[in-house]
Amino acid sequence: MGNVLAFKKPVAAAKGMCRHGFHRWQIVQEKQFDVQQGKLVTVWRCERCQEQKVTAT
Repeated sequence: MGNVLAFKKPVAAAKGMCRHGFHRWQIVQEKQFDVQQGKLVTVWRCERCQEQKVTAT
């Protein structure tokens, strides 16, 4: 009879989660003034893939 292989549960890659829209957002700079919009904005960065987004407050 052949060798028996132990199967392990696959571990999700860190960037793989971000590819499917599950980012881990963290505030980089809060209450920064955007001159073009004339509003205070918050800069967010994903811990895993370093993607940034800006939201107006």
